[in-house]
Amino acid sequence: MKVSSTKFHLGLTHQLTTWLQRSNFLLWCAAFIFMMCISVSTTVRAQYDAQLAERLQGDDYGMKRYVMALLKKGPHRPQDKQHASTLQKQHMDNISRLAKEGKLVLAGPFLGEGDLRGIYIFNVTTIEEAQALTATDPAIQAGSLVMELHPWYGSAALMDINRIHQSITKPK
Repeated sequence: MKVSSTKFHLGLTHQLTTWLQRSNFLLWCAAFIFMMCISVSTTVRAQYDAQLAERLQGDDYGMKRYVMALLKKGPHRPQDKQHASTLQKQHMDNISRLAKEGKLVLAGPFLGEGDLRGIYIFNVTTIEEAQALTATDPAIQAGSLVMELHPWYGSAALMDINRIHQSITKPK
């Protein structure tokens, strides 16, 4: 009985060892394939387009300076729904104007009801330039919103967002 128990144990040990060797081999194969995929994905990239980089004012890294604005609830939020609606329309009209002028690269609200209401990315390099642009916003003028401005370094490709956005927005 002891002999057959030992044979069973040795057979099980051999099967386990064989399985582990196969598993190890499969892991090495998977790791090799993964590394090859990473290698290929990092070597296949778009051709550098010097004209596009120049048009978008990108530096050698394809980046440029902007000013980011965080829009926050201001101290004078309109209580009257009609006044709030009018102020919101004027705010949106100002956003559209700044975008058409090429001064506003990106704008959008944060979802939810917190104090942080939205974000702007201005196509300017100084806080002073951004302050002059924010002063044209009726919601800022009314005190419904306040802006916190920060210099920001991001992809020059953002300059094409408004053009792309127009092409994917359904007409009214």
